[in-house]
Amino acid sequence: MADFRNGLIIEYEGAPYIIQWFQNHKTAMSGAIMRVKIKNLYTGSILERTFKNSDKFKEITPSKKANQFLYSDGEMYHFMDMESFEQIAYPKEKLGDSAQYLTENLEVEALYLDDKFVSISLPTSVAMKVVSTVPGIKGDSVSNMVKPATLETGVEVQVPLFVKEGDSVRIDTRTGDYLERL
Repeated sequence: MADFRNGLIIEYEGAPYIIQWFQNHKTAMSGAIMRVKIKNLYTGSILERTFKNSDKFKEITPSKKANQFLYSDGEMYHFMDMESFEQIAYPKEKLGDSAQYLTENLEVEALYLDDKFVSISLPTSVAMKVVSTVPGIKGDSVSNMVKPATLETGVEVQVPLFVKEGDSVRIDTRTGDYLERL
């Protein structure tokens, strides 16, 4: 169980699950336990479970293909396989939090199990445009001050005071944190 990591795909109760979050706990009485948040790759449902250190899981290795995000029509997100140019529609609820970082023409890694599209893997960071934020206070030189900003996909992040509407910023897709202004 020591090799648990975010993004690892395991078989649990006969279905493929991707680990979204985990935390190792050591207790004096019962030994080590692992708390995990896993997402079913077929249904999109999310479970929170606690496993003992002795629990064993089969790791699943998906096949990966380069895909490009084309557009969203509300409930469905449309991707194109970069090799075959085949278009794939995928439900928003199965994408989960990944949907908030998808911008037109973004290249992602599509994950396939048994030749079936099951999920995407985002790049570690994406560039997005700030569409609205409050103005920074002129002359404020405190470097750790932040303000909320809404990005082009509707996701809200905390940015430094010097970022203004129309700026492009780089966001870490794993944490949702601001990285830099472009």
